[in-house]
Amino acid sequence: MRSLHLVFVLALAGLSPAFAQSAATSVAPAAASTAAVADLPVVVVTGVQPGPGLWKVSKGDHVLWVLGTLSPLPRAMQWQSREVDEVIAASQQVLLEPSVQLKADVGFLGKLLLLPAAYGARKNDDGATLQQVLPPPVYARWQVLKQKYLGDDRGVERWRPLFASQELYRKALKANGLSRSGGIRANIDALAKRHGVPELATDYHVLIEHPRAAIKAFKQAAPRDVTCFIRTLDSVEHDLPAMTARANAWATGDLQALRELPDSDRRDACVAAVAGAGFAQALGLGDVPAQQRATWLAAARKALHDNAQTFALLPMDELLKPGGYLATLQAEGYQVDVPQ
Repeated sequence: MRSLHLVFVLALAGLSPAFAQSAATSVAPAAASTAAVADLPVVVVTGVQPGPGLWKVSKGDHVLWVLGTLSPLPRAMQWQSREVDEVIAASQQVLLEPSVQLKADVGFLGKLLLLPAAYGARKNDDGATLQQVLPPPVYARWQVLKQKYLGDDRGVERWRPLFASQELYRKALKANGLSRSGGIRANIDALAKRHGVPELATDYHVLIEHPRAAIKAFKQAAPRDVTCFIRTLDSVEHDLPAMTARANAWATGDLQALRELPDSDRRDACVAAVAGAGFAQALGLGDVPAQQRATWLAAARKALHDNAQTFALLPMDELLKPGGYLATLQAEGYQVDVPQ
């Protein structure tokens, strides 16, 4: 039976890439520790930048080189890493960043009926506006930020807070010279194609057996959106200097700065709001972080066994935190070397 990659849960909200790192993470207080970077310049680096060095995982003469990814990154940056180019050219495989693929068990007619319903889940029930579903103080903050970054867009006023906040965040990044991806994945794809190196997705697949019921349950989980909405307002109001500093640190390869600069917990709050809802548990999304981790680690072990050299992508946070993916490999006897 055919399957359809759903867009109505995390992907539709622009949160899917963060699921593995964030879904099981407790949400930090809204008053994030940004005081130390409040006075940092918000000028974003431009031009050709090398990015960070590569982590090295090895056993015997088999090596896995890992690049840490970050979001957001400088929009006007031109990432050019000779080291990455040379490593991919000499590799037998490229392991892509872990992600979640949600699939629905539907046929062709089901696809035609499901997509409109999925996009309908973007709006509040009964045509309610954000002013009607948000606490007045929160809506007042939204109005200020909306005018600054979204202008007179009226359609967004009928979106659920979860989706409205993601649109605000996207436009705020753009206005401040930042990009969610920085074009890194596109560059990796191009290098792999140029050198004829096959890419391997490390997706964890979740089958949605009853997509219509899932969409209905997703709509019923709307009250949890407010947590994500408020944290996104906090992030846009206060965290952009720190996000810009982290983006610059990635572009220039300053790992020490990445370790020291606080990260916004916006995605943690938003993913926790979605993943913690009853519908997510019913769909079997409660153990996604563990399953996704296991999927990537299995692919990494196989690559280290089969290939003399492999190139891989992982979120930078997974490389910097003590209990990250590579810490597991190190505990299993693999040697892990951190870039200087």
